[in-house]
Amino acid sequence: MQLDELTAKLHEVANTASPQVAAVAAWALDHQNDLPFKSIRAVASAAGSNTNTVVRFAKALGFERYESFRQALQQSIASTPIAYAQRAQALGRTAHDDVYHLLQSSAQANLDAVFNPRLITTLESCAEALLQARQVYSVGVRSCYSLAHYFAYIGSVAFENVLHSPAQPGGILDEVSQCTEDDILVAISYEHYSTEVIRACKMACASNAKIIALTDKPSSPIAECAWKVVTLPMTGPQYMPSLSAAFLVIDTLLAQMLALKPEAAQRVQAFEERIRKFGGYV
Repeated sequence: MQLDELTAKLHEVANTASPQVAAVAAWALDHQNDLPFKSIRAVASAAGSNTNTVVRFAKALGFERYESFRQALQQSIASTPIAYAQRAQALGRTAHDDVYHLLQSSAQANLDAVFNPRLITTLESCAEALLQARQVYSVGVRSCYSLAHYFAYIGSVAFENVLHSPAQPGGILDEVSQCTEDDILVAISYEHYSTEVIRACKMACASNAKIIALTDKPSSPIAECAWKVVTLPMTGPQYMPSLSAAFLVIDTLLAQMLALKPEAAQRVQAFEERIRKFGGYV
């Protein structure tokens, strides 16, 4: 269900349903930005109704359960341009107890999505290619820099072909411009998409390097010429998309790489001993 379709359906239900269901639909028309982040109890309370009526409201919209409706709405929102400020405003209108419930349920859904068989198959093929690459670059800026740095730092401990993620001004151009067809660029970005990462992908594409895009949806601009697209599950009430599952994706990818190359454990051991020897660990 697209958002314009939802609005039209809400108007229809508000005008034709029973008074109780129509009242919930009328409330929903004025609070469409809040619906994806509110539990059935929160909607019932905010609309001055009860949970049974909210279920009837969801059925009037064509869904068997309220949760099915909310999931469909979250997917619709994921396919339309997002605004962090709107998400923050919706979060500010969410009841204190509901915040924890929504965080818990969305985090579990995101983690479950990481272990979807299709995503695991994609990560396995990525792991094999990363091990065979001459060099592996990783690029992410703003909040995604933490992901790129995490992948590069942990990856470089075990695998000599994984380079550190550029952090200095101009570093992305300096590094990625050296890409060859034997290299892989791990690019990380989500809406709103960072121009620096898009530019890096274009450079890598021009050099015929493989691109592994970690992003929020297949229509992402960094997915256009990517060899593999890893769609990150990022739903939740947070005012910016959640990165918790993205870190798990990287952990899974690196674990698969080491499972495919067990001798890399020796490099990890050498790193650990070296840092301890020179006082890096207490």
